[in-house]
Amino acid sequence: MLPDLDRLRIERIEGKFGPGARRRWPLFTAIGLILLLGLVALYLWGPLRPAQEVFTVAVSRVYPSQAYTLLNASGYVVPQRKASVSSKSTGRLAYLGVEEGSRVKKGQIMAALENEDLVAQRNQAEAQIRDAQAALASAEAELTDAKLQYERYKALVEQELLARQEFDSAVARYQKAQAQVAAAKARIKASQEALASAQATLEYSYIRSPFDGVVLTKNADVGEVVAPFGAAATAKASVVTMADFDSLMVEADVAEANLDKVRQGQPCEIALDAIPDQRFRGEVHMIVPTADRAKATVMTKVKFLDRDERILPEMSAKVAFLSQPLAEGQVVPRLAVSKEAIFTRNGKNWAFRVENNRARLVEVQVGEAMGELLEVTGGLKEGDRVVLKPPASLKAGDRVRPAEG
Repeated sequence: MLPDLDRLRIERIEGKFGPGARRRWPLFTAIGLILLLGLVALYLWGPLRPAQEVFTVAVSRVYPSQAYTLLNASGYVVPQRKASVSSKSTGRLAYLGVEEGSRVKKGQIMAALENEDLVAQRNQAEAQIRDAQAALASAEAELTDAKLQYERYKALVEQELLARQEFDSAVARYQKAQAQVAAAKARIKASQEALASAQATLEYSYIRSPFDGVVLTKNADVGEVVAPFGAAATAKASVVTMADFDSLMVEADVAEANLDKVRQGQPCEIALDAIPDQRFRGEVHMIVPTADRAKATVMTKVKFLDRDERILPEMSAKVAFLSQPLAEGQVVPRLAVSKEAIFTRNGKNWAFRVENNRARLVEVQVGEAMGELLEVTGGLKEGDRVVLKPPASLKAGDRVRPAEG
C-alpha cells in the first residue's frame, strides 16, 4: 500500500510556478510599468502625440495701399484728347509720313494731298505782288518828278513868269501821279490778299497734327481719295486717329451706393492688367455729374500721377480709392503676414512655421504695420505658411494639422 500512496504524492516542481518564479514577478511588473509610462510619454510629448488642428496663413507680398483702401472699382484707360484727323479739301493722298505708334508734335505735317495746282496758284500770287511792288516804285518816281514840277511852276505862276495853262497841266500831272501811287498800293494789297488765299488753299492740302500725341490708327494710304467728313461715297473720312497720351485717365464706374466714399482730389492707386508687377499713383480728377440709369453707376475719372510709356488707351484697369495718399515707396509690394500669426516672447517676435506638418519656431523681424497685416523684413519668406493665433499648448516640433474651412 505504501508504494501506491507514494505515487499519489504531488511533488513541488521548480520552474515558473516555483519559488524562483515568485521572485521574478516584481521584475516583470516594473518593466511593464516602465513601458506603459514610456508609451504615455510618447503619446503626450513624442511622436505618438496626436496632431493639433491649427489655422494657417501664407506669407505673401502685398501692396501697402490695401490697408488704406475704401473702395475698389474697375474701368478702362481712356484719352481725354482724341481726334480723327481729316483733310479740309477733297483730293488724292500723295504723302503719308506716319504710322501706328508714331509720335507727332503740334503742327507737324502727317500727310499731304496732291497740290501742284495749288502751289502754282501760290507762286502766281507771289509774282503778282512783285509786279505790283514794281509798279508802285514807278508810280512813286513819277510822283516825285510831278511834285517838283508842280512846285516850280507854282512859284513861276505867282511871279507871272509862266502861263496859267502850263501850271494847270503840272497840277494835273501831280494829281495823276498821286492817284497812280494809291492804285499801285491797292494792287499790292489785293495781291497780298490773293497770296493769303492761295496759301490757305494750299494749306488745306496738308494734314497737320492738332496737338502733341501718338497716332493710334492709320485709316488711309497713299493714292486713296480723302475728303472732309467723307463727303464722297468712295472717299475716306479721316486719314489717322491720334490721342494725347498726357491726357490718359481711367474711367471707372462707381455704384451709386458707394458714391459717398469718393471725392474729387481723392488719392487712388491704379492697377493695370497689362502691367501686373507695378501699381501707379492716381487722383480723382472728376466725378461726372450724371448717373447711368441702367447700371446705377456714376463715372469717375482718375488721372495718373506717375507716367509710364507702357500705359496705352483702352487698357483694363482697377482703381483703389484710398483714405490717404501714398508715398513713392508705397507703390511697391512688401512681404507681410497677419498680425495674429506673430507673438512676442522675451522681447522678440516669433512665429510657428509649418514644415512637413510640424510647427517650427522661428524668430521674425518685422517692419511697419499695414492695417491687419505686419511687414516682414526677415525670418520668413514668401510662400511660408505660419500658424494663425497659435494656441498656448503648441510647442516647437509638435505635429499640426491645418484646419479645414
